[in-house]
Amino acid sequence: MKRKFFAVLLAFIAMGSSVTFAASQDDEDKACRSDAFRLCSSEIPDRDKIEACMKQHYDQLSPQCKKVFQSSSSDSGK
Repeated sequence: MKRKFFAVLLAFIAMGSSVTFAASQDDEDKACRSDAFRLCSSEIPDRDKIEACMKQHYDQLSPQCKKVFQSSSSDSGK
């Protein structure tokens, strides 16, 4: 009985974290979408090229998008 409860608990935790990741990814996309079109439209749809382009134009990014790049660079340092 305890094993079944533990398995269900782990499934809910895993499901919740993937939903959180998807929501945060969507929020990041929304924060930078207009900047991507404005500054890096020639690189669409290549996500890696868009990211590189936006890093080159960091000073021109909206404040919301700058936060995305600041948080992603601090996450990669962990």
